[in-house]
Amino acid sequence: MSDSSTLPPARLHPEAELARDALSTPLLSRAVRLARWAGADTRVDAGGALAEEQLPAAAEALGLTGGDAPAQASEAWRVAVDAGLVEVADEEAGTVTAGEELARVTGGSPRDVLGVWLAALESVLADASVPDLGSLIDAMAEGEGELDLSAVDWDPEAEAEFLDGVLANLYLLTVGDDAPGDAPVPLPALAASVLVPDGMEEPSNDVLERVSEAMMRLDDQFRLLEPIGLVAYRPVDEELMSDTGEEPAPPVDDTDVARYGMVRLTPLGLYGLRARLLEAGFDAPAVGDLADKGADALLDGTAAFPPGAAHAETEHWLARREPLAAARELLAAARGTDAGAPLRRLRCQQALALVGAEAEPALREVLGDPELGGLARVWLTEHGAGDVPAPSEAMIFWLTVDTVAAQLAAEGNSEELRALVEGLAAQHSGFFDTAWRVDHPATADVLEAMGRLHPDKKVAKEARKAAFKARSQQGG
Repeated sequence: MSDSSTLPPARLHPEAELARDALSTPLLSRAVRLARWAGADTRVDAGGALAEEQLPAAAEALGLTGGDAPAQASEAWRVAVDAGLVEVADEEAGTVTAGEELARVTGGSPRDVLGVWLAALESVLADASVPDLGSLIDAMAEGEGELDLSAVDWDPEAEAEFLDGVLANLYLLTVGDDAPGDAPVPLPALAASVLVPDGMEEPSNDVLERVSEAMMRLDDQFRLLEPIGLVAYRPVDEELMSDTGEEPAPPVDDTDVARYGMVRLTPLGLYGLRARLLEAGFDAPAVGDLADKGADALLDGTAAFPPGAAHAETEHWLARREPLAAARELLAAARGTDAGAPLRRLRCQQALALVGAEAEPALREVLGDPELGGLARVWLTEHGAGDVPAPSEAMIFWLTVDTVAAQLAAEGNSEELRALVEGLAAQHSGFFDTAWRVDHPATADVLEAMGRLHPDKKVAKEARKAAFKARSQQGG
């Protein structure tokens, strides 16, 4: 994924709701409780970790029992330190004090709380990129106290990069109109999305083996990431490994795919990953970002949005404006002869479809406008307005070229556009004899696209000839 590309817009839950979710996550709630529990007698080692002899008391304060309780308490303490909920007051004495962020958890705004949660998330993500502690200890023992990372096949930078790539793909599978949204993603599919090269229809045995290895790493990592609220995770079924003790091969069909692990990004996780993507320099919009901006920003900003997201963003924008004023602003922003103008007008037309009859005066004002008169007539007719003047043939053809140009910009060579092209050529006898004369900047490009998309060779040739005439007329 390039950090210069615009990602599909995320549909975020309100910050107050997300802050409540953050405070209720097992790991952050434990970290907050330990920060409040810590006192003058609390001692930490040189790295800020809670002294081992205090772990039982910390586990008891958290209500944890069982053999994993001390480790869970230690993990929560580490998060408390990394998130600024507690601070080391005196490194020599190993004493601690309440951190500045602790007050924000109870007295701050929802965004303050989410800031603390994001810091806790970074701490957990760093832990998730570390291999099994037992392997590290064994490697140190073999190296006489010196850690040889190659002995445990661990490249910290590569491991963090792999996890970031997996999470970025999970983000992409969560946002956008074609994404499954709240549906969980099979772990094998998520691993394959990062490891299988583009264009490889049938993964090789080597790639399948790498996918299996990655599934096991991700199984461990998602188990760590679930308590911080990033994901909802159904782990790999342990029975798949109990017989052989080996990594399970990816499933060959859909009947048992759930047994190989299922992961879903939570609303809080969506917020967190978007924040990380923004921090990394990605253009990661969210629905509602354009609500306070002008119509020009709305039409340009939603140009690359999937239809559902563009619809939701436009509803946010219209909700803050009076219908007639909004319609006039949209129409003014839709004008232009630049390459992006046809798509702006398409988005304008879609936005006006959400405006009620109060907008009628604004549409009547542009009936004589060569760029907007066609879409104005369409809107007025669809809303049952009377006395709508019939469009001239020139206006009909101009609007046709403008519409196809907008569809090309929005969807490329889609099946829907192919059907539109076939319909235009079939409905209008001598369409290309007139179309090449249309005074529209995109006429030649539209006719070339029609020649490329139309399945009938004869019609396609007529379109290409018309495109040549149009380009010659335009001096190109």
